Amino acid sequence: MVRQLTAIIEKEGGGFVALCPEVDVASQGESVAEARDNLKEALELFFETASQEEMNSRLHNEVYITRVEVAVG
Repeated sequence: MVRQLTAIIEKEGGGFVALCPEVDVASQGESVAEARDNLKEALELFFETASQEEMNSRLHNEVYITRVEVAVG
């Protein structure tokens, strides 16, 4: 089975952090590609080792990513 998941990647310090909000799994790397690849590996490990109960409790089927405008200052 193949599942499409979201990867949010942001620069942090000298590297990048990748987060999958659907299951709250994160990883990091020295480049965007490495952070994405490491996140994919972490997700595969999660789905291989997590119990069905844990998967059901952590998996969010609807995740919305948007931008908001706020006044600053």
